[in-house]
Parts: sequence; structure tokens; C-alpha cells
Amino acid sequence: MNPIERRNFLKGTATGVFAFTVGGVEVFLSAREARAQNAPFRLLKAEEAQTIEALGETLVPGARAAGIAHFVDQQLSVPPEEALLEARILNVRPPYANFYRAAVDAVDNASQTVNGGRKFAQLSPSEQHDFVDAMRQNKIQGWRGPGGSFVYLVLRSDAVDVVYGTMDGYEALGIPYMPHITPEKRW
Repeated sequence: MNPIERRNFLKGTATGVFAFTVGGVEVFLSAREARAQNAPFRLLKAEEAQTIEALGETLVPGARAAGIAHFVDQQLSVPPEEALLEARILNVRPPYANFYRAAVDAVDNASQTVNGGRKFAQLSPSEQHDFVDAMRQNKIQGWRGPGGSFVYLVLRSDAVDVVYGTMDGYEALGIPYMPHITPEKRW
């Protein structure tokens, strides 16, 4: 398969359908459908998925239901040159799982330090927003891992793609979906 451009793929197909394994069979589902069917993760551990879902939901409401963790997990399992993750676009060195694991660890470790031993997913929504705001500004003392503002950028972009880079997302934004645009002839 030729390398595909992330945004063009998501906008062009606007369906966001990927291969997931359900009941030992590979099926094509959207990340939302994979989450709804509780498709098993290929690479992410359950706690990592919980943190990604909580971060995604804090950054872009609707990301959890849209299947942010399933999207990230599925994309971590494809060849790096085919991944549709923002990490690839921003030239993170593959394997991308290393970045996402380091980001999740940094978030959870910093959250435990700042919030009395509680991981990010255990915080209240307002505490999560405050934490993300401080992370975005690189204002968390003792942060260890990829830069907080960089983690914010990457995960926010992935969450935006999962929530709004589908036909449902286009509809929610009031944008009519057109699989192609035919330029107007001007003579």
C-alpha cells in the first residue's frame, strides 16, 4: 500500500473505517463501532487506553465515544508510513507506540504527583481541565516525558480527527460531505 496522507484519507473517505479484530476475525469498523463492540486492543494496555480516552474527552468532547483509544491503538499497529496519527505528521520517530506510552506515563505520573496519587482518568472533569491547561502551558512541576504542550498538540489533533474527521463529524459541524469537488469551469 502506498503511504497515504492522514488528513486527505480522513477527509476523502470521511468514514474512518479501519481493520479491527473481533472474536478472532478481522472486520472493518469505525473507531466508534470498535469501542461500542469492545474490540480488544492490540497494543495498548487497559490503563493506557483509559488515560487516552480521558485526555481525548477533555481535549475534544465526544472523543471517548468516538473511539479515540481504539483509533490510536489500531494506528499504532500499522506500518509507521501508513499511520494516520498526528505523531507521524509532526515527525515523531517510530515506533509511535513509544511516544504514546511515554506521553501517557508522563500524564499519569504528573497527575499522581499533583493530585494526591490519582491518575488522570480518576480526576473530576474540572480537575482534568485544570491539569490539561497547565500541561498545555508546560507549567507542571516535575513533568517527565515528551513536552506537555507537544503531548497536548498531538492528542488534541488525534481527538479532533476521530470526532470530526468522519461523515458524522462533518454532519455535526453542518458541513455537507462531498467525496470530491468538481471545479467550476470558467471560460
